[in-house]
Formats: sequence, structure tokens, C-alpha cells
Amino acid sequence: MNKTPTYAEAIVELEQIVAEIESAAIGVDELSEKVKRAAWLIKFCRNKLSSTDKEVTDILKSIEQTEEE
Repeated sequence: MNKTPTYAEAIVELEQIVAEIESAAIGVDELSEKVKRAAWLIKFCRNKLSSTDKEVTDILKSIEQTEEE
């Protein structure tokens, strides 16, 4: 069973995939799978960044509202 990676783990895996592709260390058959995995990791990282940005923004708004009261 694959566990959901942390953001840091996803970045490391993406870097590994890029290095493998750049070094031509993988075959054509494996290339498709690597590109699919990279696409999933990129989407995962974007979603994580977006949700973290929203959480931080909400926290800052909450702090501002508390200071105004």
C-alpha cells in the first residue's frame, strides 16, 4: 500500500525522477510511468502549497480580527 508522502518526500521523489530522466537511466517503457508519477507528485505539491497558503491566510485574518476587537 502506498502512503501519501509528505511535501518534503514528494519533492525528493520528484528530484530523483528528474535526475533519472536527465541521465537517460530509464527505458522508454519506464519513462511513461515516471512521467505519470511526476505529474501526480506535482499536483500533490501544488495542492499542499495551496491549502497551506489558505490556512496561513485564515490564521493571519483571525489574528487581525482579534486585534481589532
